[in-house]
Amino acid sequence: MSNPAIRVEHLGKRYQIGAVQARYKTIRESLVSLVKMPRNKLLNQDSNHIWALKDVSFEVQPGEVVGIIGRNGAGKSTLLKVLAHITGPTEGRVEIHGRIGSLLEVGTGFHPELTGRENIYLNGAVLGMKRAEINRKFDEIINFAEIEKFLDTSVKYYSSGMYMRLAFAVAAHLEPEILLVDEVLAVGDAAFQKKCLGKMDEVAHQGKTVLLVSHNMVAVSGLCKNCLLIDMGCLKEFGNVNEIIKTYTLSFTQEIKGSFEGVRVKGDGRVQLVSYEVLNQHGSNNQLLLTNEDILIRIKLHVSETIQHPACGISIYNEQGVLLTSINTVELGKSMDPFPMGEISLLIRLENVSYLPGNYTANIWVMSPQGHIYVNAENAILFELAQTALYGTSQLDYRWGCVYTKVDFLKE
Repeated sequence: MSNPAIRVEHLGKRYQIGAVQARYKTIRESLVSLVKMPRNKLLNQDSNHIWALKDVSFEVQPGEVVGIIGRNGAGKSTLLKVLAHITGPTEGRVEIHGRIGSLLEVGTGFHPELTGRENIYLNGAVLGMKRAEINRKFDEIINFAEIEKFLDTSVKYYSSGMYMRLAFAVAAHLEPEILLVDEVLAVGDAAFQKKCLGKMDEVAHQGKTVLLVSHNMVAVSGLCKNCLLIDMGCLKEFGNVNEIIKTYTLSFTQEIKGSFEGVRVKGDGRVQLVSYEVLNQHGSNNQLLLTNEDILIRIKLHVSETIQHPACGISIYNEQGVLLTSINTVELGKSMDPFPMGEISLLIRLENVSYLPGNYTANIWVMSPQGHIYVNAENAILFELAQTALYGTSQLDYRWGCVYTKVDFLKE
């Protein structure tokens, strides 16, 4: 069996927190401060440090495309920086077998005073490529980045979008054997994001190894077969991408099921979210929710000031983050009764829901017809549609699509 492209064993990365020292200490100063250090601080030297990564171990085989997901601050970007040799590990070891190309931050590895043309050759040299190799790929890079007009301009004058286009083009085209990509889809317009996804898919089919950090679950599930889930610096799971995404989505929403504690809320405070429950079409909250049936969402609200003309809305997403439905009372042409002061109940009926079995989250909001926000809550509600014998099988996932449609095939 061939060596893995990447082998990580008990990797840890620790950072110091607090004030940054203004200068280096001499050996004598360091010894004096150590002697004067209180005993309790001497025994607890980690009190001023934080572990961005702790005891992380995994292997990636050549030609694998692996996603890395987790919440903000989980340690995903730190992991890529260690793999790219931008920063060293505090403990553990990393083995890399192959030439690495990385796109970790906008313009990482670019010299701001050099032109776009010069930076292409500089990055190629850093990757260990000969000038002839860079020349062979040069036109492809420029065509992809769409910056020919600014090729001989210093990159310090580039916009963030231009930076990103050139940086991605260089990283993807200069024939690295291992490509590390961190949130490339967070910058740029939809057309550029689509182009990046297409290029990463092309790189993957060329047998290159790719590690992709992204919050875009659709991109991760579409490009990757396996996935790492990082949480608070630790590797929680490594395996099938769809199972890992499901675990991640559930961990995000289980905290808020039934209550709105911890939910990100915007608004002027006149409407507050109290609790919610999700019911089947018979009004029961202890039975399965099924495709092709109605779903009722009852939300308790506290209103601190009478609202004469409330407008309500809901947006629903699947566990890959795809928006499935977004509708509000204004678009429906529906006028709601005023919301009086005190606690009230809002009932939302989703009729004949056609989503496939799986987990779903919903954003909800109450606004004025003119768009003034009383309350707007993201990922506020969780519900799950149970597996049923749709299409003659009980095992359905994202590959079957997002919605259920009754279909028949006839030979005429």
